[in-house]
Amino acid sequence: MNYRIVFIMVILVFLSLALTTNYPIDGYTTTGIRRLDRLEKIFKGEIKGRLPIKGALKSIEEIQLNLLGARGDSLQKLPKPDPGLQKALEKLFPRLDESYSVSLLDITPDKPIAYAHRQHHRGFQPGSVGKLAVITAFMTELSKIYPYCFVARQELLRDKVVRAGRWAIYDEHTVPFWNPGTSKYFRRQVQERDTFSLYEWADHMMSVSNNGAASVVWREAILMRTFVKEYPKLTEERADSFFLNTAKRDLAELAITVIRESLCPMEIMPEEWRLGTFFTRGGEFFIPRKGGSIGSPAALMKWMIALERGLIVDLPTSLEIKRLLYMTGRRIRYASNKSLVDAAVYFKSGSLYSCRPEQGYSCGKYRGNSKNYMNSVAIVEHPDGVTYMIALMSNVLRKNSNIDHNMLAGNIDRIVKARHLE
Repeated sequence: MNYRIVFIMVILVFLSLALTTNYPIDGYTTTGIRRLDRLEKIFKGEIKGRLPIKGALKSIEEIQLNLLGARGDSLQKLPKPDPGLQKALEKLFPRLDESYSVSLLDITPDKPIAYAHRQHHRGFQPGSVGKLAVITAFMTELSKIYPYCFVARQELLRDKVVRAGRWAIYDEHTVPFWNPGTSKYFRRQVQERDTFSLYEWADHMMSVSNNGAASVVWREAILMRTFVKEYPKLTEERADSFFLNTAKRDLAELAITVIRESLCPMEIMPEEWRLGTFFTRGGEFFIPRKGGSIGSPAALMKWMIALERGLIVDLPTSLEIKRLLYMTGRRIRYASNKSLVDAAVYFKSGSLYSCRPEQGYSCGKYRGNSKNYMNSVAIVEHPDGVTYMIALMSNVLRKNSNIDHNMLAGNIDRIVKARHLE
């Protein structure tokens, strides 16, 4: 018997098991994300609480990447539109103005891949969809600390705790606080004194779209880039000293570079997708704006394809980002459509609005008359195998587009499913 081969096989099995703990409901032990402990206890009936909907109960064994191997290799560039799907998509917009742009890719297993779009290269302010670029940069820089060991990366994500500081101020989105020992649960806005693990900050950024968490995660990506191997033991005092004693113009360039270089391997260019400003005023206190932010459905689709191909850093990183995108909380906007209740949805939404004086018009939340961006990115996996990816971006002035996004979700789901009934 070749004991060396046996030993290697045992190690591989061990690593495989380490990466296949149930997630996210049973993901607390692996990730240390405390809200998952509460969800698991609700699921087991140990405490009272609302269970996630059926489509949000997948385990890690079921969360897989859809475009590995030859199928993914065929998508090195966005494909030409499929005539049937393109025609069906265009029919959805007769009464919606030109403020809508869409990129749609049907990747249902064992079926021909089909693409359709509507002005997919048009640029929009990405809003919170830009947090996908932040998590990409964060994971990219993390991989440079432990380039050959994903388990070590997970340990750092779970074990390193950092304070919010001024960076996280201000954001109206609340985050969950759960104490596994006392079973005390509440939600509130992030405060400067709050501390969370890296995993939890990333989760707050993705699951509830907390802007303060996004600024903290971006901050930590910059620190990883700067200190690399020293980062795991980096103190708050040394990190603060770096930001306070480095020229702001240099920090602005570094922040942009960290994002830009993480997107380059996907052939996403700055004119397609870039971030030029932090998500909080507290973040801008340390690092000023530079160059503006923009995104396009085509760039977001490139990102989703790279994710499903396992090409965002590497396969385990891509899987981990997909898990962080998995919707176990309340679904909103596009993702809240009733046709998606039983589907697994990996989702990020974003909005940004601004108002100017206008006679006879009273401006309101998500009803900006100067800018009124609303964007949705989703990977949808139905129990029957129908799987597709969608990037929807809009700038409809004076109107909350939430209802239209929800309606489009149902209609897009219908036309994709119709392809597989023919």
